[in-house]
Amino acid sequence: MFIALALAASVPGEVNPGAMLRVQRSAPGNLEVGGELVGLPFGTTRYLRYEDLLQLPQETYTVNDDSNLPRNTVIRGVALTTLARLFGQSPDSALIVAICSDGYRTNYPRDYLAAHHPLLVLQINGKARAEWPQSGNGGRFGPYLISHPFFKPAFKVLSHEDEPQIPYGVTRIEFRRESRVFGAIRPVGKWPGDSPVMQGYIIARQDCFRCHDMGAEGGSMASVNWVQMAAIARSDSRRFRQIIRNPASVTPTAKMPGQPGYDDATLDALTAYFQTFSEARAESRPEP
Repeated sequence: MFIALALAASVPGEVNPGAMLRVQRSAPGNLEVGGELVGLPFGTTRYLRYEDLLQLPQETYTVNDDSNLPRNTVIRGVALTTLARLFGQSPDSALIVAICSDGYRTNYPRDYLAAHHPLLVLQINGKARAEWPQSGNGGRFGPYLISHPFFKPAFKVLSHEDEPQIPYGVTRIEFRRESRVFGAIRPVGKWPGDSPVMQGYIIARQDCFRCHDMGAEGGSMASVNWVQMAAIARSDSRRFRQIIRNPASVTPTAKMPGQPGYDDATLDALTAYFQTFSEARAESRPEP
């Protein structure tokens, strides 16, 4: 459970979102924004200064279940839905993508935004970004991180449960269309919603897509892309399953976290999903 210190968004004053979108970066800590920006062509990049973000409607919560933060940490910032409302081009641009400096990429679709109300954090325990503590691995949380008032899983598919999307080191936010981004990894062919292929797709969309890219979409943190994973699933399903369950047992230097809790049905679903990809599909890329 969370404690809302200021549940209603506070507005420091009248803000002009369009005037906040800077054409050029003025400081290393500016937040890049892109995708479908209001009044601008797709693919345009603009910059938001930290001090300008502080002028947007703010929300404050005490969080107790964010694995990046100690219990009873007070966070203050801007809801991702507020950013979309102010800077996104249309209601169709409702998928919010957070991109980190290391290539990690988190997608926030409509259902996730509604269930968990993620927040772009601007202050931690009342301290501005320059005074933030270090992350658990000794790195920096900045320039931005994303958290929640609290997190309660909203769905479960086989043994995969809805996971909190709480990246730090966020440098860029994009406003995109779900059909375009997720269309890059939709399984080839028509499959019933309760089929293993579609179950594997739902799991991969939330989990694998954060680090593995498919063309222009998805994260780039991993050295193995979507096509290469599909090839392993087709040619050596046993190895593919072992990589998911315990990647270090296949590649000792692997940074990917294992999924020892995934049962055989979940691994079967992921294998079936990735096996639907072909080299011809891999070469096609969705429109932006």
